[in-house]
Amino acid sequence: MIRPRGPHPLPLFLATISHVCGPDRARMAKILAGLTRYQSARRPPPRPALPEIARVGGVTLRARAATGRPLLVVPSLINPPDVLDLAPGQSLLGHLADAGFQPLLVDWGAHPEPLGLAELVEQRLVPLIAALGQKLPAVGYCLGGTLALAAARAGGITRLALLATPWRFAAYGETGRQTLGHWWTGAQPIAQPLGLVPMDLLQPAFWALDPEALAHKFAQIADADEPTVAAFARLEDWANGGAPLSLAAAADLAALFDAGATGIAGDAVPAIKILDVVALTDRIVPAAAALTNPGDAARLEIASGHVGMVVGRGAPARLHAPLAAFLAG
Repeated sequence: MIRPRGPHPLPLFLATISHVCGPDRARMAKILAGLTRYQSARRPPPRPALPEIARVGGVTLRARAATGRPLLVVPSLINPPDVLDLAPGQSLLGHLADAGFQPLLVDWGAHPEPLGLAELVEQRLVPLIAALGQKLPAVGYCLGGTLALAAARAGGITRLALLATPWRFAAYGETGRQTLGHWWTGAQPIAQPLGLVPMDLLQPAFWALDPEALAHKFAQIADADEPTVAAFARLEDWANGGAPLSLAAAADLAALFDAGATGIAGDAVPAIKILDVVALTDRIVPAAAALTNPGDAARLEIASGHVGMVVGRGAPARLHAPLAAFLAG
């Protein structure tokens, strides 16, 4: 059975934008027109999976290039890693390969193992790094950066670039943390018998953080040209896709927000070179949640959002180039 195109779950999406629009029927109609254009947009054929070079349990390393200086790339557990290699001209991994690196992308697997966040670091990520037989630089995106920071304590990472990485969970503020806590209270009873949290349960957590932005992006696409709609569809398919999150990892993440914690399993920061790239208009990981403070030498601020920092038009100049220079050391 072919799964219909997102957003998923559609009834909750419609309820969310209905709440945002209120009595403004014209705005609601425009959002629905944008939704229709997204759902009917033509998609390119799926790209083949990158070749696997190492595996520990259900987690693998996949090589984006056949040669070059090995570079570990740790994506978030939530949503596929495709955003780092979205399309020609919109590929962070492609730029790093062109810069002489061999990006080795962590693939968390389509069927998550019942491991919490600390266990994923200790039992999967650290052994994968050790299997390479050499120390190497690394990049971590979103929650992948938080996991990479924890893994770097084991000593296999020489320098680390963090992209939109949450570290100070208290920085989401009382409202944000309560919103996510409310989501988990509703999602946990559904996820418990499944033993995992599918994307249909995860998506509403993102929507709840910024429902206005959700409505705005679909309204904008209603009148856009075809290339813009195609690019939007590619990115929105990524946002609506992805493997489930293990119940243990989701519970750990909820606990980090609830406690206003710092880091995973403690707040020790490895004594390595770090570049902390912060997206200033990020609604998923607010700037205040980053590892560094404004003005820190290790901090690179980009006037962009959580995803736009990686795939936006300005990404090659604002992120890709300085990132490659930092990783080259």
